[in-house]
Amino acid sequence: MLELNKSGTDPVEAGRLLPTQRTGPDPATAEPVPLRPYLITGAVLCGLYFLYSYLQYSRFGSPSWDLGIFEQEVRAYADLRAPIVDIKGPGYLILGDHFSPIVALLAPLYWLWPSAESLLFAQAAFFALGAVIVGRTTQQLLGGRSGLCVTVAYGLSWGIQEAVKSDFHEIAFAVPLLALVCRALLLERYTAALLWSLPLVLVKEDLGATVAVVGFLLFVYGRRLQGALLAAFGVAAFVVTLMVLIPAASSAGTYDYWQKIDKNGEQDVSMLDSVLGVLNSADKIEMLVFLVGITAFMALRSPLTLLIVPTLGWRLLSQDSNHWGMVWHYSAILMPVLFLAMADGVRRSRDSERPWLASYAKVVVPVSVAIAVAMTQHLPLRDLLRPDSYRTDARTEAAREALKAIPVGARVETDITLMAHLTSDRTVYWIGGAPGTAPDIVAINLDFGWSRPIQDPVAYAEQLHPEARYRLKHRGGSFVVVERTTPEPAEIPGVRAS
Repeated sequence: MLELNKSGTDPVEAGRLLPTQRTGPDPATAEPVPLRPYLITGAVLCGLYFLYSYLQYSRFGSPSWDLGIFEQEVRAYADLRAPIVDIKGPGYLILGDHFSPIVALLAPLYWLWPSAESLLFAQAAFFALGAVIVGRTTQQLLGGRSGLCVTVAYGLSWGIQEAVKSDFHEIAFAVPLLALVCRALLLERYTAALLWSLPLVLVKEDLGATVAVVGFLLFVYGRRLQGALLAAFGVAAFVVTLMVLIPAASSAGTYDYWQKIDKNGEQDVSMLDSVLGVLNSADKIEMLVFLVGITAFMALRSPLTLLIVPTLGWRLLSQDSNHWGMVWHYSAILMPVLFLAMADGVRRSRDSERPWLASYAKVVVPVSVAIAVAMTQHLPLRDLLRPDSYRTDARTEAAREALKAIPVGARVETDITLMAHLTSDRTVYWIGGAPGTAPDIVAINLDFGWSRPIQDPVAYAEQLHPEARYRLKHRGGSFVVVERTTPEPAEIPGVRAS
């Protein structure tokens, strides 16, 4: 269970609540932790993450439209324009969808490397940086070789691996930030914890609630003014972002994702039913078990675990099954919290009056490494051991030929397969999501998984855009490129006249 003071003695010392009782090395007096081994381990992890992402990208295996969306956003920032993402709809301002202005920090990298690959590399680096922070902090807390062991366990954790598989997402920024927040709390550097938590409100709209929990922990650790102010700031940021900023940027004037909680398909769901149904799925229970299971359940001994509650809260309340399970990127921001909570739990348990707990604490770190390695056999990075991952198949060659048939600068309507390969130098729309635009090109992967097979691609393009006429330009394998033969419309939705 969560413990703010394991000893059972008076928790007040010098007017403040003790965050823990040290039974390992005192970080203030222990020998400095060497940086080089962690940088090497972090570089290896970064290389593995990016290699997987690059291979998936080069083989046209993006699992969703998100990589294309984020490249359009970063490209706009790099061009010093408003973050318009035409994939979401012609002229769509992405800040009206999710509030992630921190993504603008990737603009300088995009100037040097204008490709979706730059985003994948940045995410790999952020995830690896989180591993370095988690590992070094663990060694400061526990000593010995525990730090490098936890770096490996964290680096191979299912939450990080699934996020790598899911291409780029804004939560990549939150991973090292949360690691730094937890590090500062554990080392009793409370002002640093406050400062590192502030940028989280610029990563995603829901993280204001997490910042409020950081404030709560500061409050109970004795920094009452700082904690109260940070908690108030977190709550205010959460409310203002969801109720004011996002609706102001949205063409609909509202925050669309409320519907994830109060609607199941077309059926309305009351808040009471959402609350009562937080554990109504085996996928939800499995996710919770594996979240704490990767730390050999030792994370439950630390109050840091409270930091995962806001993210878990909205995920369990959601009616969208994508939010419940162990896939996608949603659990990545929980990994640094849980692994540092595990380190804190081990520190708290080493001198426990319960002999079994003290004995268990000695083996938690190697157990967590064993769990991570064993699970990797069923996780994305296992593909790096498969020769087929490095071979160019017929589908990939056909996709590359289709790209060559699409002129640079064209306005293209397409599906997920080619999308992220076009967003660096074309205007890209989602197939069926750009009525009235009469794009120059409609590019289709016939094997994409359409609800109804597309028999005649030209007729399909003209069905999407009755204001224009199209002809077949290229066909190879399952990829078809059709081009517009009629003049471009005088007015294109979402595009301002120059």
